[in-house]
Amino acid sequence: MPRWIDAKRVTFKYGLGDEFIGVLKTLHKLGLDRTDKLRVGAVEVSPRDVVAAALPDPATLGEAMHGKTCAGVHVTGTGKDGRPRSTYLYHVVDNDVSMREYGHQCVVWQTAINPVVALELLANGTWKGAGVLGPEAFDAVPFLDLLTEYGSPWAMREQ
Repeated sequence: MPRWIDAKRVTFKYGLGDEFIGVLKTLHKLGLDRTDKLRVGAVEVSPRDVVAAALPDPATLGEAMHGKTCAGVHVTGTGKDGRPRSTYLYHVVDNDVSMREYGHQCVVWQTAINPVVALELLANGTWKGAGVLGPEAFDAVPFLDLLTEYGSPWAMREQ
């Protein structure tokens, strides 16, 4: 997050399914997530590199995956009124819908939709500025409105 945003805490959250979390826990228990190299015969290799080399290409898994992903950001800080404020902005995407409508996995769609929307806002002049500016430097309402037009199911929960 940019330094000009006076937020007490910003945490990125990404939801994973129980089965996937179970696989990650098993890999960890077996030490297969380690990056330090082990000698195997005459070769040194990290367990994580072996696992990565053995996995299928993620681009080929889209149609075999089912379920939803949730990506969001949880921001806590002080509101304009001086009181503590907490907001969680997130969106959920169903992989079956994403594969059917866009031909890509939901994670690919979640990654791609945000820069596409930002580029459109820059191209049509809604967002303007000089220098290197992230989306946080601009008014969020046009971004969220366009995201909604593209069919992104996002939500905001304030506490």
